Amino acid sequence: MSIKQYSVFVLIFIISTALQAQPIDIISLWPNDTAPKSPKHQLKKNIKTAPTPFMAVYTPTQSNHTAILVMSGGGYAHEVVNKEGTPTALWLQQHGFTLFELVYRLPSIGQASTRDLPFADAQRAIRLIKTTGQYRHIGVMGFSAGGHVAGMLATQWAKPFYNSVDSTDTVSARPDFAVLLYPVVSMQAPLNHTHAYKVLFNGNSNKALLSQYSVNMNVTANTPPMFIAHARDDTISPIANSELLHQALQQHHISNQLIVFDRGGHGWGLGNNTETKQWPALFLQWQQQQFHD
Repeated sequence: MSIKQYSVFVLIFIISTALQAQPIDIISLWPNDTAPKSPKHQLKKNIKTAPTPFMAVYTPTQSNHTAILVMSGGGYAHEVVNKEGTPTALWLQQHGFTLFELVYRLPSIGQASTRDLPFADAQRAIRLIKTTGQYRHIGVMGFSAGGHVAGMLATQWAKPFYNSVDSTDTVSARPDFAVLLYPVVSMQAPLNHTHAYKVLFNGNSNKALLSQYSVNMNVTANTPPMFIAHARDDTISPIANSELLHQALQQHHISNQLIVFDRGGHGWGLGNNTETKQWPALFLQWQQQQFHD
């Protein structure tokens, strides 16, 4: 067994053990939806289809009264929860955060009618979290395409991504902060070559539409603080994505921190080397500086 294979084996073992040891609550997002029968099994996998979206809730032993909605990436073709969302949720749970891991619906390639499904699910999810009234601060966190979802929610939280279904939808969907890890940000050239772009548009788009779905183009004075981390050698979602977002945040005087790693590539989750493994601790420092209560 190679070192890489051994590392993957250890990660799967840790996740499996943690999921078995810690009870996980499951929340359906939409009325009349039925929660999956074996969510723990799903959270150990690379999810390739999610017809029924849901949130898995990780409750800490001692709460810091902060909740985070976390979304894995996968280019809108799948959701790498076993490498991104789930291990990160388990880690942050140990540091007092309550994590709501969202398994969102995936759009179909080039079908405009399904384009907003991930954003609708995320918007509905944060509203459901807010209605509990249990948390002082509620943030969003996303990896890769999940970072695009988190970024869209952070910059366009007031846009109706779905038709209202009940009183929950009168609640503001604005998060208190956003955490974007190697995110897809821009749908505009020259960054319009990601798989996320292909799924959302498949070449069928226009200037206005691409601007609407580019996170950096929708930053306003009401955008919440952001923590962003990216590696220079990322060839899947180039670091220019995060740089453009950082510039937009700076221009609008939004508190933000961009952490740049020289090496790490893409899809490193909690970290794949001594550099990228620093981001969780750096996030904790940033979050504590943002909220002193």
